Amino acid sequence: MTGMMTQHSESVVIRSLRRLKEFYFPSNVREVLDREEEGPGFLDRLPVDLQFQIMTLLSSVDICRLGATSRYWRALVRDPPLWRFFLLRDMPHWPSIDHLTMPQLDVSTISEDSEQDDDERTETKVDYMAQYLKGCPSCRQRWLPLWPPYRVLMSFLQSLVPSSEPRYAMFGPGMEQMDVSIVTRLLHATDILPMSVNPNSHINGPSVIGSGISYIFNDQHKFNIFTLYSTTRAERDRAKVQNQYMSDKLFTLVGSVDSGHPIYRPSPQVQQVCQVVDGIIYVANAQPGSGDRESEAAQIRAVLSSTSKPLLVLSCISREKCEAVETTCVQTTHRTPCVEMAKRLCLPQLPNPWMVQDTVAESLSGLLNGISWLLRSSGVKVYGN
Repeated sequence: MTGMMTQHSESVVIRSLRRLKEFYFPSNVREVLDREEEGPGFLDRLPVDLQFQIMTLLSSVDICRLGATSRYWRALVRDPPLWRFFLLRDMPHWPSIDHLTMPQLDVSTISEDSEQDDDERTETKVDYMAQYLKGCPSCRQRWLPLWPPYRVLMSFLQSLVPSSEPRYAMFGPGMEQMDVSIVTRLLHATDILPMSVNPNSHINGPSVIGSGISYIFNDQHKFNIFTLYSTTRAERDRAKVQNQYMSDKLFTLVGSVDSGHPIYRPSPQVQQVCQVVDGIIYVANAQPGSGDRESEAAQIRAVLSSTSKPLLVLSCISREKCEAVETTCVQTTHRTPCVEMAKRLCLPQLPNPWMVQDTVAESLSGLLNGISWLLRSSGVKVYGN
């Protein structure tokens, strides 16, 4: 089904590009242009199918550079169906997305207009190119401002000023359902995130609310993570065997809205935590087919109720699978794409800053990128990331 949709999307793009080529190089004057000194260049003469295949092999930055070579290529690289195709192709592979870069469109509607007239498709009000460039992680990284030349001095001066350590509460089914515990990996990953104090340190607020772990990011920023489990270790082990996620000790179901979506109230302990932390880390189970969309979204809303604190969603799987392709072992990832995770958890409807980051519990890949975003969202000046 996906292959058929891809082939159909390609045919839509090629038809649109052919119309553009016919506009810039009409067939009745093509022979005249061929005899002129400034006629079509080598790339211009290629069939549209080949021009399209060339663009599919280029990065988004290189495509934009190609558009600066002539009016014809500028029109081609600005063609909405072309970037609509790139969105459909690349969005499932983006390793992170946040409240500023989430494309303002529903991917399911992108392919629903396949039966519309070609002219109607090209006159869309959606700037697919802008949507792609603002959401593509490689484009975001490229357009980040350069580090200031005085960042080393600023970091030193900043270290002289005492500041409170940011505190974050972490919870979610990805903490309890995985074969590999992300919390256990954090405790033993001192090479990635060194611990600055013993794991039995306290996180203090209006009252002592429990124990947490203090880490050091980039050898300069200290922060605390307070873990919230729904059950005891023995109950979690039984829940893993039964493939269940028990959340009754963290939340209480108090009713439902008219649409049938549940309404949860955090337990008094969770409410205490939310009052004193600077942000929330939600560990989602990104394995395909897992998770209760309505319950998870409702619990996140309950935790963030009446607060503007940032939310980091770690879209987590236990490990990357290795599949044999002929004689070569290739790493493949079977997971829910981060864009789909954002929609599953109804994050675009939240007023809070949020980010979804693909994470592998076994290697903690992607975790540092998420922590860096969370620290910046909490007001910490993070340099070098």
